[in-house]
Amino acid sequence: MEDCYQILGIKSSASAAEIKRAFRLRAKEIHPDIPRNVRNDSDNAERMRVLITAYQTLSNPGRRAEFDVTYAKFRKYTEGSGISNGFDYRVWLMGREDNESRAKLIFFDLLHELEEEAVLEYNIRRAAPGSFVLSRYFDREDFMDCGFILAEELTFRQEYYEAFLLLVEVIQCEREKPYFRHFFPEVIILLRDIIRNRLFGTVSEELTLDCLETALELELGKKDDAVILKLMAFCYERLGDLHTARLCLIRALKLDPRLNGIRDVRRRLNV
Repeated sequence: MEDCYQILGIKSSASAAEIKRAFRLRAKEIHPDIPRNVRNDSDNAERMRVLITAYQTLSNPGRRAEFDVTYAKFRKYTEGSGISNGFDYRVWLMGREDNESRAKLIFFDLLHELEEEAVLEYNIRRAAPGSFVLSRYFDREDFMDCGFILAEELTFRQEYYEAFLLLVEVIQCEREKPYFRHFFPEVIILLRDIIRNRLFGTVSEELTLDCLETALELELGKKDDAVILKLMAFCYERLGDLHTARLCLIRALKLDPRLNGIRDVRRRLNV
């Protein structure tokens, strides 16, 4: 994981103006379209790409806040592991079978671009006998960082149920005491996408209903609750419980009379 501040040659306390000025100066030095740079350095195109990525990260307040938190965790788990002294922290963790060590391995891999390994380890732990709950093995802030990154990776791999469970726990932590602040909306956006577009039809109706009932308890807002109740109506209809399906749809329409995508089910349920 590269240090965006170091790439731009600025301090972590740099202002927005300093970030912009540093980017311009660096870009002039390495931009591949400048003749002298093409002659002197064939790697400038890649260096420019890295520079632009760093600038885009630090010039956006939300992304900068997220980077600051994540990079601090990265350094903690890299420098604190003794890697610089020849000790391979990851190998040491992999040699241990207790859940705490394996949880730390998951977080370590997430911060070191080993996302596939992290997701695989998490799924193995979740499938093993007994209860593996990631939040048990970290302090609150570390769990929230790890949980959100892991939920993103699980979503990319279409493992929506496990991603949903992690996001709910992260949201509950944030509501107890704000931590994410600037990029908490990203957590809600991801959860909303899973609820609205991913769960229904990809996991069993029973599991979907469990998630939807949990989502209602989060009180995301009237329009979100209306969508959740609509999806619950779909699930109950599939399960043959037409009475409960009808009640859910009626509740949904009370919250949002202009709810979309319900014409056919309204007809079938006589609502």
